[in-house]
Amino acid sequence: MPGPGTGAGGPSFNLDASRWSQADRITGIATLVLFISLFLPWFSLNTGFGNVSADALSAHGYLFIVLILALAIIAFLVLEAGFAELPFSLPLAREQLLLAATGLNLLLVLIAFIFMPGGFGGGVGWSFGAFVGLIAAVVACAPEALPVIRSRSSKR
Repeated sequence: MPGPGTGAGGPSFNLDASRWSQADRITGIATLVLFISLFLPWFSLNTGFGNVSADALSAHGYLFIVLILALAIIAFLVLEAGFAELPFSLPLAREQLLLAATGLNLLLVLIAFIFMPGGFGGGVGWSFGAFVGLIAAVVACAPEALPVIRSRSSKR
């Protein structure tokens, strides 16, 4: 009799964090921090009656793309740690997918950080969530981008 999680249905899921490389751990944790930062105050305005703040998603609707990509990156890394071999094929190499996803997140977060709601002179300032999000986006992308940068510079 087959054990739990085995049978004709396909490979069984067994979360094994040792399947993650150091780069995967850094990317995963930083992406989780980025995800959380989207709900923190990113921008604030002193109205004279008090401070008003806005999180990333309410200030910039396009950051829902970052939210979805962050969830996809985290889910992908969990699936990789859970299956010895993924039960589906990827359209690109895993490194290319992670670099594209984290790179797009970084680009969108950088745009959101630079372009404040209300323009540059509208009295709107950054709150701590914007800094946390920007740092997390950089840290999540770095382990994916550095090998590419190193390989291109070594070819010169």
